[in-house]
Amino acid sequence: MIGRNESCTAGPIPMSYLTCLTYILGEWTGVEHIEDYLSYTIYLLWVLFPLAVVLLLPGVLIILFYTSILLLHIYKRKNELKEAYCHDVWDGARQMLATLWDGHGRIWHGYELHGVKNIPEGPGLIVFYHGATPADYVYFMARLITQWKRYCHVVADHFVFRLPGFKILLDVHGVMHGPREECVSALKKGCLLAIAPGGVREALFSDEMYTIIWGDRKGFAQVAIDAKVPIIPMFTQNVREGVRTLGGIKILRSLYERIRLPIVPVYGGFPVKLRTYIGEPIPYDPNVTAEELAAKTKAAVQALIDKHQKIPGNIFRALMERFQTQKKDD
Repeated sequence: MIGRNESCTAGPIPMSYLTCLTYILGEWTGVEHIEDYLSYTIYLLWVLFPLAVVLLLPGVLIILFYTSILLLHIYKRKNELKEAYCHDVWDGARQMLATLWDGHGRIWHGYELHGVKNIPEGPGLIVFYHGATPADYVYFMARLITQWKRYCHVVADHFVFRLPGFKILLDVHGVMHGPREECVSALKKGCLLAIAPGGVREALFSDEMYTIIWGDRKGFAQVAIDAKVPIIPMFTQNVREGVRTLGGIKILRSLYERIRLPIVPVYGGFPVKLRTYIGEPIPYDPNVTAEELAAKTKAAVQALIDKHQKIPGNIFRALMERFQTQKKDD
């Protein structure tokens, strides 16, 4: 027998490195037949690896968000003396982050943006379908900044403002809580503003059927009427195939309705093809009520879904669309 302090390759029959490692580990732990436990452990890792991947990939988005926050703090530290004298001190930071996110969208999703000509030169309210994550909107905003030098504010759910460390990111990008007066004021100043009426509920509980979950929300329509601006519908193809949720579990829906926190697990992060389509604007009409305008907007977003999304959504098909060579029309 080979002694504990002797080489594994000593003796008439040298051991392989793996056998040697198993032997040493067994001697060190005192566990007999440890190779059986190791084989079982390796088998479990092999079986569970796909599950680990689909649960961990969405974490890449969180890493990117906090990387953006870190870059903003570095940028602020570097430019703190200029801040008192330059109103647009954050323009460079927005361009930097837009380049980062646009690069991620291009590489991971082959991201495309169609119908930019439908966005008016002046103010307008962009209304979009909310995927499981807001990644598609971030890619849209990044492309808008990098290629068209346009900037768009967005209304976010209240819980976003309670996320640790996010304050500087939200302030720099003009993310709003969403009071009607604040939204109207931004539009009257000539800004673009985006909102997803379905919000977190649509993000968590819609599915591959791309069901619009707006309830009876019409506040966004009243904002457009008060500000006298057009509404521009927007939808991102395959947004549900990139990241999916377990929102079909009834107890999770009941829990959300009770505590209003997005505790529904998500999975995916798949590199599916994403294309954002911007529809024709719905012009301001003083004779249209908020209820009628909300219905018109919902129909316009649904029309984009019907035209550009195959129902039900399919992850494999969305992955294969990355290899299509024919360019999609606006």
